Amino acid sequence: MRLWTLCAPILALALPASAQQQDYTAANADRQAMLHRLGIGEIRAGADGFNPNAPNAANYDEAKAGTPELPPLLRTNAGLPVRNSKDWDRRRREIVELFDREIYGRVPLTAPKITWNLVREEKAVEAGIPVTRRWIEGTADNKAWPRASTTIAVRYTLPESDRRVPVILSFGFPEGFKFPGPPRPADPGPPYTEQLLKHGFGYAVVVASSIQADNGGELKTGVIGISLQGRPRGPEDWGVLRAWAWGASRAREALAADAKVDARRIGIEGLSRYGKAALVAMAYDPHFAIGFVGSSGAGGAALYRRNFGERMGNLAAGGEYHWFAGNFLKYAGPKTEFDLPIDAHMLIALSAPRPLFIGAGTVDTGDGWVDPRGSFLAAVAASPAWTIRGAKGLSSTIFPPELTPVTGGTLAFRQHRGGHNNRDNWPSFIAFAVRELRAN
Repeated sequence: MRLWTLCAPILALALPASAQQQDYTAANADRQAMLHRLGIGEIRAGADGFNPNAPNAANYDEAKAGTPELPPLLRTNAGLPVRNSKDWDRRRREIVELFDREIYGRVPLTAPKITWNLVREEKAVEAGIPVTRRWIEGTADNKAWPRASTTIAVRYTLPESDRRVPVILSFGFPEGFKFPGPPRPADPGPPYTEQLLKHGFGYAVVVASSIQADNGGELKTGVIGISLQGRPRGPEDWGVLRAWAWGASRAREALAADAKVDARRIGIEGLSRYGKAALVAMAYDPHFAIGFVGSSGAGGAALYRRNFGERMGNLAAGGEYHWFAGNFLKYAGPKTEFDLPIDAHMLIALSAPRPLFIGAGTVDTGDGWVDPRGSFLAAVAASPAWTIRGAKGLSSTIFPPELTPVTGGTLAFRQHRGGHNNRDNWPSFIAFAVRELRAN
């Protein structure tokens, strides 16, 4: 198979033609309204990941990626050096403010209260291990905007234990969900859920779409719609990635309320767009103990300033713009990624000093769109945040050969050969988590 085909972008899930037309019509109208509010006539086209002969063809040549100068991590907005942990706390607040304003948007004070209820519980045996399975739902208080409603769906499984157990919470899909198209081949080896159970972990899934629909035409629904009482988003209001991360934090609180769960050892995991959301959740919620971020690409762990794979124009297009605050669109319009006051290394740094594992596939096996090297370079640039907090950052500054885990520090990276998935990095992540969380 040609490299170009392997590097083509991962498409959104297919919808019936009528629903797809209706959704995109509403999304494009919302996007155009935001551009109008920002005074932007048009935005730049993104990279074409399908046609290598297009004028804006996606770049997969490392020699053409560039070596960008990044905004300083350990220097305040006023130009003062960050020398110690106390300085970092102040700098961290500055960085959060920049991400709120320019990238992900602010969570309003009107974000709804969530009330949790146990829907179902069962005892079972999984991989030879006695477990308890629970299904819970979190209903959002929508009195302020009854036209929208949200019920956050979470399911989780805990191994029977006389001690509280750590849990890895993943962003995922509704139970029984199947991707469109022909059946996928079975994954080799035991599923990650079995691997977690055998190491004494529980596992959980929060259904991202139950928090907020992944569609710009539905921003008046879900937690965003409730919080804004149906009004259009302003340039600094939260986007879907921030909403998913917020919802994951509410799910974490619900898990922590279970007497069988170790509230101090709940982690967050996600792949692709859910990898972006997992990194945002780690950045904003200090109570997540560990993160596993897979193939998150631009808008996640990969540097915006590198010309490799997905570009700003792709993120600002109709299928993805709603992930971000309205202000983000400026950087695909009159401004560029080089005008951003921040970059992905600063998002990664917000997780310090907690353990964080960043992974991706390889360019030649289908993950070039997410720029694996760009994520590694961002992790290298983020490492000083761990150092200044008394922890060890990335244990190497040299891009590793594939299948070589860089896990000697509290910030970790590994590139697998399985393409766009987290499956092939689960064993390395679990070993990392066992060590960092001192789990069995």
